[in-house]
Amino acid sequence: QVQLVESGGGLVQAGRSLRLSCAASGRTFSSYAMGWFRQTPLKERDFVSAISWSGGSTYYGDSVKGRFTMSRNNAKNTVYLQMNSLKPEDTAVYYCAAGLIRSTNDYPLRPAYDYWGQGTQVTVSS
Repeated sequence: QVQLVESGGGLVQAGRSLRLSCAASGRTFSSYAMGWFRQTPLKERDFVSAISWSGGSTYYGDSVKGRFTMSRNNAKNTVYLQMNSLKPEDTAVYYCAAGLIRSTNDYPLRPAYDYWGQGTQVTVSS
């Protein structure tokens, strides 16, 4: 069982930065790949970023490539999402997720993740 708690969301002006954190409970955190997804009221929950269990591989959605960076600290049971050059269209609730993923093709897929946090709101004003 893994419990996830996101933090770091808030209101920020376009062009500025935010860093989201996701703290995980459980001794097996380092076994899990981790992902970030985001959702607005009118859209499905979309893939943002993912990182392998070791941290050696990262994956990004096309809309955030070059602006967002995901990292993890297995000693602290925490993953991070550094978001730079934020745009109004990045406004969403951001969810952290954990899954035992071993196939590269599965990282962007919601069903590949077994555990989800409650989400943190990010609002980017123009």
